[in-house]
Amino acid sequence: MRLGRPPCCCITQLQPAAARRRLRLLPARAANTSSKAASRRSAVLGQVDDELQKGNDEAALSLVRSSLGEGGGLRCFGAARQVPQRLYKLDELKLNGIDTSSFLSPVDRTLGSIERNFQIAAVLGGLSVSAVFELSQFQVLFLFVGLLFVWSVDLIYFNGGVRNLVLDTVGHNLSQKYHNRVIQHEAGHFLIAYLLGVLPKEYTITSLDTLMKQGSLNVQAGTAFVDFEFVEEINTGKLSAMMLNKFSCIALAGVATEYLLYGYAEGGLADVNKLDGLFKSLGFTQNKADSQVRWAVLNTVLILRRHEDARSKLAEAMSSGRSVGSCIEVIEENVNTEDI
Repeated sequence: MRLGRPPCCCITQLQPAAARRRLRLLPARAANTSSKAASRRSAVLGQVDDELQKGNDEAALSLVRSSLGEGGGLRCFGAARQVPQRLYKLDELKLNGIDTSSFLSPVDRTLGSIERNFQIAAVLGGLSVSAVFELSQFQVLFLFVGLLFVWSVDLIYFNGGVRNLVLDTVGHNLSQKYHNRVIQHEAGHFLIAYLLGVLPKEYTITSLDTLMKQGSLNVQAGTAFVDFEFVEEINTGKLSAMMLNKFSCIALAGVATEYLLYGYAEGGLADVNKLDGLFKSLGFTQNKADSQVRWAVLNTVLILRRHEDARSKLAEAMSSGRSVGSCIEVIEENVNTEDI
């Protein structure tokens, strides 16, 4: 380094017009490159949608993986920055503003209230019918047993699908808060899965949508994923730590999203129970399960905080029923490169 001499600026001084032309060309070239990447991305995601609709999960996943980087236009799949995996204490989670008691035991107050109202209405309706038609005690008992039989059939054969369908449909139509909460919940699952390298396959927001698409009452509304690799590892008894970490974070993403937005979680009890069931099937001790959950909670919450804008835009896209590929494009467009 030489001191005492002014920097050479003869090009700028002697050729100002040429310098300005260069400065004008750079943004145009960058915009052109960005436009080409966006076009490639849209084309790839259109193909991904086609493969998913055909049920070709492996082909869809292969398309996404082969399109990572500038060449294919995808940059966020599996690119989430994660916290180191170690034993985290509850105090460490609290220092990060996380109170696990507020979302690891979710209770759906909205649907619970609707169900209680239905029960009260059923009792009052039964009493009214009994009084109007002057039913005998035997007839009232027969009516009660008939309703109990219908409820039992639904519980045994449809896993409570009819009950869930009725409550969920009423909830979406009568409670805007419930409707919004479900959308945000599923957006959390979708976003975390994609950022951790698990491809979402399809999603539904309401039980009625699920019934129309799946033709089954046994399937609840939610987000499904391309999980053949996970299933293969489970079936062979060789579940890797990486796959377990992904599953843990995705399972908790919905309740974590609700916690961040509302301060508590109502939905997602089935997700928590499913994760707990996985730990039991793997023979985890309570301490080992708690350690895995604490890490997953911290990792998931921090990722969601960094990508709040992308999750919000994704929720809007899912609310309007856009395809999986279109939802992925929303993520790619709204995730800040510096945060992955």
